Amino acid sequence: MPFSLLRQQLSVENRLPDVSAVNHYANRKNTIYPVILPVPDNRKNLSGRGKVAFLSRHARSALALSASISQASITELEKDESGAPVPSNGYYWSLTHKSDFVAAVTSRSMIGIDVEKIRPCSASLFRKTAKEEEWRLSDTDRRFLFFRFWTSKEAVLKAAGTGLRDLACCRVVNVPDQYHLVVHYNDTDWLIEHRWFDGHIASIVANDCHIEWVFA
Repeated sequence: MPFSLLRQQLSVENRLPDVSAVNHYANRKNTIYPVILPVPDNRKNLSGRGKVAFLSRHARSALALSASISQASITELEKDESGAPVPSNGYYWSLTHKSDFVAAVTSRSMIGIDVEKIRPCSASLFRKTAKEEEWRLSDTDRRFLFFRFWTSKEAVLKAAGTGLRDLACCRVVNVPDQYHLVVHYNDTDWLIEHRWFDGHIASIVANDCHIEWVFA
């Protein structure tokens, strides 16, 4: 379906703001606008394929809003043979969805975004996600640090178009504060910005961009 038609299908339940009210943001250079949408309560009881299909559509609604704010011309959402998003008219894009929230973003540069709910995780998953030298970079509670590491690495791998098969190749090399960290991957340092909200964390590849988070 042409992406230009998607906004015509956005329902009232998405509670999207009037795009004319936020277009002034788009005048700022090197600014990107990740959009986070809550999943409506009456959709949280979905399961199976119906749930996946709804969350995918809802995430594309978030992408439509991000594109509108950025004045990005995205006409088609296609993926390559490995499942990585293909840029549309020179704009990169990324989606993510969980049971309670979806998020999306468009950018002129390689981009990735991920959202996770903060919850207990197994020790084996901790070991899989990062090495001991990475954990020593911060004295933050490891449960919170785990989700910073996981979402950051996934955002980088989405931006690079490689996916989680390269998780072991990503290494956190700097944790300057609770809102940023640096991941080294493929001979490149990637700056990540976090946003904490409602028991969740969102992480996005920031690099040289200014991030304006949009909650709708």
